[in-house]
Amino acid sequence: MMSFIFSQITIPMWMYHSILIIGIVGALVGSILELLPYLKIYVTPVRAISIVLIIAGIYIEGDLAGRAEFKVEAAEAQAKVAQVQAESEKENVKIVTKVITKTQYYKTRGDDIVRYVDREVTKYDSKCEIPQAFVDAHNQAASKQSKDTLK
Repeated sequence: MMSFIFSQITIPMWMYHSILIIGIVGALVGSILELLPYLKIYVTPVRAISIVLIIAGIYIEGDLAGRAEFKVEAAEAQAKVAQVQAESEKENVKIVTKVITKTQYYKTRGDDIVRYVDREVTKYDSKCEIPQAFVDAHNQAASKQSKDTLK
């Protein structure tokens, strides 16, 4: 919760560091005040405020260190993501090229089969019988051997 509050406030960095320094100086001043009899009444409030400032300063310093570490890790992660995206683009180009090549091959192969069947059917169209060449062409197109050669 405090980290969120500190991240929303725009305060110069030296002010964050000064909180801890003021707390430490206040603790030292509290020790000096104890030695002076006429200022002894201020020792307890000065020490209490100093302890609060030291605790707050340590928390803020830890938060700042954690944020700095997070920024470094985030930058490394962004660099890795950029590298993976570049590799992904290369692989996408390879896949698209492969798909286009296979699509062209299948279209050419299909057109060849259609031309062959059309040529053979016109020879036997008047007899109304299924020629063996047509059956062979059909079987070859549907056979496993034909599918393997298409890959």
